[in-house]
Amino acid sequence: MAALKIKKGASRKSAYDLRDPHAEVIERHTLAVVVDNEAGVLARVIGLFSGRGYNIESLTVAEVDHTGHRSRITIVTTGTPQVIEQIKAQLGRIVPVHEVHDLTVEGAAVERELALFKVAGSGERRVEALRLADIFRANVVDSTLESFVFEITGSPEKIDAFADLMRPLGLAELARTGVAALARGAE
Repeated sequence: MAALKIKKGASRKSAYDLRDPHAEVIERHTLAVVVDNEAGVLARVIGLFSGRGYNIESLTVAEVDHTGHRSRITIVTTGTPQVIEQIKAQLGRIVPVHEVHDLTVEGAAVERELALFKVAGSGERRVEALRLADIFRANVVDSTLESFVFEITGSPEKIDAFADLMRPLGLAELARTGVAALARGAE
């Protein structure tokens, strides 16, 4: 077996995914899962991923039907096409799951994420942080003499780009909600 060639630095890949990157194409999919809003359902859904070594890049959960006691779980995951199909099939077999939609293949979808950035700095860095926030349409939600807290919504790529620009300006802390997604169109 050949030695693993893992580059130094942060990686967005799962620790379980140490296979040859040229073996098969790894795809990113956004799954919307409608489940009963009851104790233990989220643990069962997440257990399916962790038990098989599948990676979750983003996870959001909220009740969407108060009268029917249903919640929507939005999961962003990566894998080969066969792994994604297996995940969808296994999710569909869990008893409290009512619907599984792969928003990536079902057509156009809208994905958004909310993030809060705390940027500490003074002088020219502070001015530059405000200028970039204006370009990215980020709102200042808190301000002190030493720091700002920015709120930004957009695609995960937009959030990543804003974070990359804020790091050299004094990014102190970052909180992200995870992806919320809906299919476009009437249905």
